[in-house]
Amino acid sequence: MSDAESEKTPGLSADEEKEVSHNQPPRAAVLHEIIRYQGDQELERTLAALWWSALAAGLTMGLSFMAMGLFYARLPEGESAQVVASIGYSAGFLAVILARQQLFTENTITAVLPIMTTPTFANLGRLLRLWGVVLVGNLAGTLLVAWVMLELPIFDSKTDVAFLEIGRKVMENDISQMFAKGIVSGWMIATMVWMIPSMEHAKIWIILMITYLMALGDFTHIVVGSVEVSYLVWAGDETWRSFWLEFALPTLAGNIIGGSFIFALISHAQVRSDSGKPPSQLLKDEKKSSFGKQDNKQ
Repeated sequence: MSDAESEKTPGLSADEEKEVSHNQPPRAAVLHEIIRYQGDQELERTLAALWWSALAAGLTMGLSFMAMGLFYARLPEGESAQVVASIGYSAGFLAVILARQQLFTENTITAVLPIMTTPTFANLGRLLRLWGVVLVGNLAGTLLVAWVMLELPIFDSKTDVAFLEIGRKVMENDISQMFAKGIVSGWMIATMVWMIPSMEHAKIWIILMITYLMALGDFTHIVVGSVEVSYLVWAGDETWRSFWLEFALPTLAGNIIGGSFIFALISHAQVRSDSGKPPSQLLKDEKKSSFGKQDNKQ
């Protein structure tokens, strides 16, 4: 008998013990395996499926830029405006994640876990293939939606000015700030991805909380930021050289480090260190243990 079983509260019925067991949050190994399995499925998708899903995600992320611009254009100036307008930042993330479209920063953890579990050159090639297609698709979508928002007569002049101000605020960061804030942003997205499987019923609130804090902290994100900064380029306020060298590359590097090399690596090491076994084996052992308990009760 384990220590946990010997110290349990006396007087509980079998049904009550079962309810306690069912209400326990999943172990880290279970979360790891769920996300690893999702990443493995993504790695198996065809190039065409990845491309169209990534392009759709880039277009959809324009919702974050649009919502924030609409809020800023209708709010009085001041710090309180950012507190409210930052809610709009969540719009694109909610739409992309709930629609299960391919978002690059989300893949920096889901697609990385399979290669951490089985570090082979084949898995590395699958990862680079996924990252390349999704990143290009996301950026193509963001550049297109930014051009449409600028060139088509959709918004009033006040909203157009708000769009420009959002982009200019991003470009106030120097390269080191783009990189450092990108690390925090990548880590926050990875945290969100890790939390969702254990609280599926609260998925919307998790996405809202994490992305709202990202906007409030002005953390840089390669996909949303590409809409914001490319809008400036299309408007003639910035050059493509500034877009790539001052924003995109340092932000991208920060997002990858924050999501893959910090969060994913530490989370994998945590699970692996539980017993020295790979996460998939820990999950199998847990399933066997659960089946054994059910057989004993029967």
